[in-house]
Amino acid sequence: MIFAVIICILVTMVLFLAVFAVYQIKMAGMEVKDFWSFIKANDTLNKLYAFSIKYEQLTPQQQIMFLKEADTVFDAFRKVPDELWEEEYQEYMEILNKYKEIKIKRWESK
Repeated sequence: MIFAVIICILVTMVLFLAVFAVYQIKMAGMEVKDFWSFIKANDTLNKLYAFSIKYEQLTPQQQIMFLKEADTVFDAFRKVPDELWEEEYQEYMEILNKYKEIKIKRWESK
């Protein structure tokens, strides 16, 4: 009996925290879907940043993959307030610079 009461209390607390998290996201002016895509894009940003530092010269196939992933990251970051990703600003700018560099090289080669 006590075990069932403890489980009910824990489930209630988890539901309350989930509802509170959604409420906070809505109060920040975002959609939950946009926030979730931002979380995934943040992970991708870290990978792209490490990739852009490690490789100076990319093959055309790697360039295309980098550009696609960077577009996804940029779209997700545009949908959330700037205050939310202040810590990732430097990495974001490095990726943006690499993105621009690749775009210019591809345009020049055509």
